[in-house]
Amino acid sequence: MTSKTTLVSLAVWLAAGTLCFGSAFDGTWKLNAKKSHVSRGMGRNNTVKYEPSFPFRTKVTINGSNEKGKAEHSEWVGMFNGTDYAVTGDPDADMRSYNKVDDHTLNFWQKKGGKIVTSGKIVVSADGKTRTVTSVSKNPKGRTVRTTAIYDKAG
Repeated sequence: MTSKTTLVSLAVWLAAGTLCFGSAFDGTWKLNAKKSHVSRGMGRNNTVKYEPSFPFRTKVTINGSNEKGKAEHSEWVGMFNGTDYAVTGDPDADMRSYNKVDDHTLNFWQKKGGKIVTSGKIVVSADGKTRTVTSVSKNPKGRTVRTTAIYDKAG
């Protein structure tokens, strides 16, 4: 009987902890291409998934395509504390950092070889159904490009 009580208590505490530490960013987000403003010749992130990663970290998985339409997949695991953490699978960046502004806003920076190549802001709507990413980067020709990508919550 003691074992069952302990297991039930542990399950309740884990569920409560998940709710307490959950984030407005958690889940899968799908690009709404009709509402987005992505320049021609630029890659795009079709889906972005945020999920908790032990201990007290977040895993961000991005699936998209490059400027030529070739599929790309990248992963980042870290904390939203402004510290650079390695990103894998992204040919344009080797480090990424996120800084939490508030419960619905993140600033982010991508770096390649220590130089910032992309920076921007991510905002989740108050109802948690829409995610807006505004960013500044360089296109393949070296021109500054501003992008606004709108994502809908998929799960």
